[in-house]
Amino acid sequence: MAERLAVDGDELGRFMKSLRESSTSLRGVRKALSGATITGLGTDDLDSACEAFQEDWKYGSEEIGKQTEDLADIIGKSKDSYLEVDKALEEAVRKSREDKSGGKK
Repeated sequence: MAERLAVDGDELGRFMKSLRESSTSLRGVRKALSGATITGLGTDDLDSACEAFQEDWKYGSEEIGKQTEDLADIIGKSKDSYLEVDKALEEAVRKSREDKSGGKK
């Protein structure tokens, strides 16, 4: 079963980086849109609907950004934990082989 288990630490690192870049990009979009005005687009109802949308967009995009950062943190911790377990398992297998062979490699 162990030969089927494979975790690519480099790929996890790239995924974590991509998530962080996505979060940064989303913050940039929010900042760019924060100065957009909604008045004078049309009727009062349309202006009100646009204002409500902008508030919802701001809240939603902030939440997505936070969750993206949280996911990146979780992936980073998972990667670190995997590498730690992988090293310990490698050491245990090496020691077991040495014990069976009487200390010979």
